Amino acid sequence: MSFPIRVCTICGEEFELRPDKPGFANRCPACSEPEEDHTGVASAPTFQNGREANAARRRAMRDLLYRKDT
Repeated sequence: MSFPIRVCTICGEEFELRPDKPGFANRCPACSEPEEDHTGVASAPTFQNGREANAARRRAMRDLLYRKDT
């Protein structure tokens, strides 16, 4: 049984679309590898002490709970 031949949308290389292939169906295995980008934790604001962090948490919860839906 042959697998369908696809063309990668990133690099244009042809590849076989196999059922156990990780990643996206329109990208070759080399382009489907996850990038080493850790922006989630690094972009979080840093606080000098716990009081600032707690104040920011309270402000965020208040804004979420009591915002006006227009």
